[in-house]
Amino acid sequence: MFDLERLRNKIPRFVVGLVSGTSCDGIDAVLVRLKGTGPEMAIRLLASNTFPYRDDFKLELLSEHKTARDVCQLNFQLGELLAQAGIEMIKIGKEQNVEVDFIASHGHTLVHLPPPQFTKIGTLQIGEPSLIAERTGLPVVSDFRARDMAAGGQGAPLMPYADWILFRRANKNILCLNISGIANMAVITPEFDQIMAFDTGPGNMIIDATVRLLTKGEESMDKDGRAARHGKVIDEFLEYLLDHPFYSKVPPKAANRSDFSEDVYLRDALNARREYPFEDLVATVTTAVVRIIIDAFERFVKPKYLIDHVIVGGGGAKNRTILKWLARGFAPIPVFTSDQYGIPNSCREALAYAILGNETICGTPANIPQVTGASKPVVLGKITPP
Repeated sequence: MFDLERLRNKIPRFVVGLVSGTSCDGIDAVLVRLKGTGPEMAIRLLASNTFPYRDDFKLELLSEHKTARDVCQLNFQLGELLAQAGIEMIKIGKEQNVEVDFIASHGHTLVHLPPPQFTKIGTLQIGEPSLIAERTGLPVVSDFRARDMAAGGQGAPLMPYADWILFRRANKNILCLNISGIANMAVITPEFDQIMAFDTGPGNMIIDATVRLLTKGEESMDKDGRAARHGKVIDEFLEYLLDHPFYSKVPPKAANRSDFSEDVYLRDALNARREYPFEDLVATVTTAVVRIIIDAFERFVKPKYLIDHVIVGGGGAKNRTILKWLARGFAPIPVFTSDQYGIPNSCREALAYAILGNETICGTPANIPQVTGASKPVVLGKITPP
């Protein structure tokens, strides 16, 4: 029988964190050693890995026209893939004489409809935790967003709690920027109640979608930002991309992927500009991502906080053109990547959910009410016994 109290009192705990990012590239996974809870938590990253999706499964995840049957099947398909990723990380643990205690899986966000943007709210993460528990024989913590939304919050962003645990420094304000499919930024202050964080808008998802649409699926990303680096910005296209009501909304705010989907945000706009070179179109969309981030910083953060340095993580940190343009936009504030802090860019989200899963096990609230808009601190996640 699963003994939660025993696991809660175990020192240290070994956790596998799993997440399928909004870019739909694959599953990011970490193996982490954790001691304690809250601000006293001690963390050591033991291993990280990425498990890419097959092209056909990626296309199924990206499809914007899913039936209830499709969602049902995808939930179990992804559950199996997450379970296999978990098993591989358990094997890595055994090679280091480590026995994993539990798995924290964010799964894949299929739909997120937060207040106040939506009157009929909801959130849906797929990747069936019962399958992960059954295949691995370990308890699984999952479904992190719903409880914050039940308390009146937007269920996002959730990473700032982990960023505070990982990156806070005495007498410094640090801006943590995570560029995944959706981009978010967090001002990490020494005092927990002074943290500010919010989604800035689309990140990699619109760059990837642009490349995918323009190449008719032959390519799925602008690797290293090469196309953007050689393109010229189309001013009127950039103006269109920056003209979205989400950007002017005041935090707390969480972005909905469907607002920036291929069909809603890009397909018609790209079709109307077929005369422009591929590189120019990609450069313009990449510029929009950077401008959205810098504008959000200038509007919502800079008037309130003096930032000492910026830490960039997520898939966007692999895009050299984005990093170069961000460094120019944030100057003279120095910009670093998570890699430079010993945390691989691609695994920062998986590490965050390992930390959040630890707090679920310990019964420690891990939302930040002033960030999500929740009425109170709550314990996130649900536990599926083995």
